[in-house]
Order: sequence, then structure tokens, then C-alpha cells
Amino acid sequence: MSLLGFYIFIIIGHRPKPTDLISCQLTFIHIMVFLTGGDLLLTDIFESLNINNDFKCKATFYISTVMRGLSICTTCLLSVFQAVTISPSTSLLAKFKHKLKKYMIYVFLCIWSFCFSYSSSRIFYALGFTNASETNQMQVTKSCSLLHMNYIIRVLVFTVTTSRDVFLVGIMLTTSTYMVIILCRHQRQCKYLHNISHMRASPEKRATQTILLLVVVFVVMYWVDFIISSTSVLLWMYNPVILRVQKFVMYAFPTITPLVQISSDNRIIIMMKNMHSKHLQSLF
Repeated sequence: MSLLGFYIFIIIGHRPKPTDLISCQLTFIHIMVFLTGGDLLLTDIFESLNINNDFKCKATFYISTVMRGLSICTTCLLSVFQAVTISPSTSLLAKFKHKLKKYMIYVFLCIWSFCFSYSSSRIFYALGFTNASETNQMQVTKSCSLLHMNYIIRVLVFTVTTSRDVFLVGIMLTTSTYMVIILCRHQRQCKYLHNISHMRASPEKRATQTILLLVVVFVVMYWVDFIISSTSVLLWMYNPVILRVQKFVMYAFPTITPLVQISSDNRIIIMMKNMHSKHLQSLF
């Protein structure tokens, strides 16, 4: 939430980088992932308002699915944008630099609209858990369950979701490979021109390395989560131990991402140092 506040401050009060808009959105998405990732704060809010358990479960499952889709789409967008940004002026991607910045808001609207409409099926199949003996329910959390889906529907949902995710992860891996090639080529050129073995990394290189790290972590964590989720839905079986492993994997990426962003962004480090020095001055 501190990171989200920083990005909002930068976007409102300063000249933000295009990646700041994407990072701000990704930070907000990860906060929502934590709030909807189980019987957490959002559930407590619903209970304090005396909201019906069915509505609570439908809302929680729906928002959780939307945020999961937004997370993979936004991470993919961040990878594509950085690949376009560092591409040489002679490459085919160079002509998309200004177009991507110009239409960034429209890209956001398309991504959000797609994720909200695609995840609408969760509303019909999620409900409050009532009885462990019910064979048409699969308990997922302490108070929520999923209605039994027809096998054909389950296979259809699995196929569409898999196709979407494989496509986006494929784009991430392609752009990541492209960025690695560009960075290696640039480093060889710098060493040849300046004959320096240890050169200070440029801001573009640091940003690219950060995004590469985020993409690698996301891909690894995502596929573990995907295998667990798809196996549970197709076999219609949710083991409590498997559910705990899935939650750990689901929280890993939102936990690592802000730490990587903070450590790699000099603006955040400088702001923290300034706040620390002002705090010390006020004390003494």
C-alpha cells in the first residue's frame, strides 16, 4: 500500500514514466489479490455488514478471478512495453513506441473490460458452503464452495483459460528473450567501445533486469498455481493440503513484486532517505 501511495504521488504530482502507470495498476491488483485470496479482510468486512453468505462468496470468487486475470495481463503488458522501449531505432518495434504511450489508457480499458466479462461465470457457480454431505458442492474455503459443473463446461472453461494464459505467458517469454538479447548486445558494444569490464548499469538496463526478474518469478509461480487449479477443477477434488500450497504460491508473486520494485527504483529509495532524514531532524 505504501508502494501504491508512492506511484499515485508520482503520477499526480510529477512527470510519471509510462511504466509507472502499469506498475501502479499492478500494485493495486496485488493488494486486491491479498484481500480476496481466502477468508481474509474482505470476508470480515462482509460479515461486519451482515451481508448474505452467498453474496459474499460470489463477490469474493468473482473479484479474485478478475484480479488473477488482470495480474497476468498487466505483467504481460509491462514486459511488452519494456521490450518496445529498449528496442533499437532500426527495429520494427521502434515505430510502436509513441503509439503504445498514446493508447495506454485504451489498452487498460480493454484489459479490464475483458477480465470483468470473462470472469462472470464465477457468479453463477460460487455459493456459501452449507452441508459437507452435498455431492454437488466442492468446498474451497471455510465458508464458500463451488457448484458442480457439467464435465463439458469444465473442459470448455479449462481450454479457454489455458489458451489465454499460454498465449500471454508465451508473449512474456518471447519479449523476455528479446530483452536479454538486446541487453547482451548492448553490453558487448559498450565493452568494445570503452574497454571497461565493470560499467555502471543504465536506468534502462536496471528497469529491464527488474522486469525480467518479475516475469521469471511470475511464470514459475503461475504454472504451479495453474497445475494445482486445473487438476482440482477437472478432477473435482480440493485437498486441504493442496489448497494451502496453492495459497502460498498465489501470495508469493504479490509479495516479491513490491520488494523488487522498491529495491530497483532509485526514486523510492531517495524518497525514503529524505523522509528518514527529515524524521531525524525533527527528533534532534
